Amino acid sequence: MPRTVRVYDEYAFGFSWVLEEGMQRSSHALVVDGRVWLVDPVAFDEALERAAGLGEIAGVLQLLDRHNRDCAALAERYGVEHLKVPDAVPGTPWKAIPVVRFPGWKETALWWPEHDALIVAEVVGRNDLYTGGGTAVGMHPMLRALPPRGLRSYSPRHLLMGHGAGVHGAAATPALRQAHQRARRDIPRVLKGLPSLRW
Repeated sequence: MPRTVRVYDEYAFGFSWVLEEGMQRSSHALVVDGRVWLVDPVAFDEALERAAGLGEIAGVLQLLDRHNRDCAALAERYGVEHLKVPDAVPGTPWKAIPVVRFPGWKETALWWPEHDALIVAEVVGRNDLYTGGGTAVGMHPMLRALPPRGLRSYSPRHLLMGHGAGVHGAAATPALRQAHQRARRDIPRVLKGLPSLRW
């Protein structure tokens, strides 16, 4: 089945594209000093052309160990480095946050102070698997019992996630806070909705 884009999420420092599918996989093109970093990208030619139009492709970031997506293939296509779950991204303004370091689940988030932007691969998301239809942003079901604490101290104005469109402006920080606060409380509702989800 051909990939199609559900929505383009545009902001001052780049854009995201969200696939038209149940998981709503999101990819990001982030512009730093006129160069473009692809974050957790799923290849979609129109989006990649738009990304290349913003500047030279600088590198490809894979923020979750199992989020292979098209990261390696795109790094090879553009002749750039493929950084997988990095502990740092030299030459960028980003702080790498080791948000999950479990066996079988290693995930790094990025904090961009200039824009108050938090980029998260999997810990929180915006599709029905995460939210159960009840909140704007929800915790991953496998993390709800013991939510990771690494993101609690951040107050983003831009919350970009690996699943679903981003949340921007005054709504971003409350959405992140609610995802943490309701993580355990909403477990029954989220589990109840799982059998009806179509991927």
